[in-house]
Amino acid sequence: MKLEEAQSRLARFRDRKPAPSRSEPKLPTPPIQRDPKPSPPPNQRDLKPSPQPPMPEKKAPSPAPQQLARPQLVIPGTSNRPAPRPEPMPGLKKAAAPSSSSSGALPERSRKEEKKPKRKIEQKEHQNLIPNVKKSSATVLKFQGGNLVSSQHRRKLRCLELCPANDQLVVISALDGLVTLWQVETRGPSLSFRGKTDFFSPKHRWPEDIAWHPDGETIFAVYTADNDDSQVSMTNLISGQRKVTFLPEKPHTKGIINNISFMPWSDACFVTGGSDHAVIIWEDKDDSWKTKRLHKDFHSSAVMGVAGLQQKKTILSVGCDKKIIGFDLSAGRTEFKNLIDSKCMSVLANPCDFNLYMVQTGAPGRQLRLFDVRLRQTEVHAFGWKQESSESQSALINQSWSPDGWYVSSGSADPVIQIFDIRHHGQNPCQSVQAHQKRVFKAVWHQTLPYLTSISSDLNIGIHRYS
Repeated sequence: MKLEEAQSRLARFRDRKPAPSRSEPKLPTPPIQRDPKPSPPPNQRDLKPSPQPPMPEKKAPSPAPQQLARPQLVIPGTSNRPAPRPEPMPGLKKAAAPSSSSSGALPERSRKEEKKPKRKIEQKEHQNLIPNVKKSSATVLKFQGGNLVSSQHRRKLRCLELCPANDQLVVISALDGLVTLWQVETRGPSLSFRGKTDFFSPKHRWPEDIAWHPDGETIFAVYTADNDDSQVSMTNLISGQRKVTFLPEKPHTKGIINNISFMPWSDACFVTGGSDHAVIIWEDKDDSWKTKRLHKDFHSSAVMGVAGLQQKKTILSVGCDKKIIGFDLSAGRTEFKNLIDSKCMSVLANPCDFNLYMVQTGAPGRQLRLFDVRLRQTEVHAFGWKQESSESQSALINQSWSPDGWYVSSGSADPVIQIFDIRHHGQNPCQSVQAHQKRVFKAVWHQTLPYLTSISSDLNIGIHRYS
């Protein structure tokens, strides 16, 4: 009787005959129409609480399993099953939600990485300056005097670097282990002190060289490979914490790490050169800096300077062995080698002509050499100055390119800033700017302001306006 009742409910529920294929031999079931004929069944329906009728019905051999199979296909519970089916879907969305949150960190990286190509876009396009080198007389700049500000360091100044994202910010390091942050004030002009950070290594070593990350927020410093000391540190000077973090990698084997330079490419990476003759590239991968040794046997003495070319992934390195080496990072091999007549102490790529680079040497009167990367071993120009106080050339004296790529500023053993115009056919400075009371280590050009900022062994910072 229950089976017959279930069949009638199936007919009402479907409002049609959906499954003739499965039960055609039994759908015409005359017993279903015969159901009203037996009068006892309605009486038995009233007697439903008695368990006797279901017992003999279960004993029915043939119809029971088939009729039970039919309600399973149309059980109203199956209509409820779709409700739990959408439940795993939101569950999947919830599982995707943390991935989206984790991907939220990825967009932050992408934003930071977007700044790098933006910085590359903001840079000037390639200009062919080499045809005008050594072809005309010098154009003299008019300096309107300068102001000196106490550096607030107790020991000799070592490095001076401008922020690549905001050239009104300047950092200075010294042998007292401190790195000070300064901001240019257009009134005067002058410099205002913005804070200092202790950059001593765990073995109490001062930074040998510093460099800004291209994002303009983080400062990197290099130390030494001796005594198992940390070799590279970093800190965010723009944030209020300014906590120094020491990178765990120690790829250099011995001696001082002389230079650190970020490459002018979209990928965040920098290169270090050390007294162990090695050139190491540091790449930012998965929130950590991974190192790779580019070469160690190409130089037979200390590597003093490294730089990268903008138009291709070529890394220049110079050393005390008088060698200039161009390493093709993409091919993983040496692109060219050049041996000159004097030891090399630094290398700088021109900001406008991507084929032009300058090397500082120890030859008096010819300290600066210009090269075209396409001419390999051909010297384009050479110029320098004569020092009155000393004939030796210090590796602490460095140079800087002007934003237009025509002028070079250099420190000197004398208390003057030497200015060179590469268009000038002569080898002497086009002008010497009286700047300090003792020797000048470096003078850098601001990108957006007509200023030169310099540091000296008199422990003062100089800022000079020109037109």
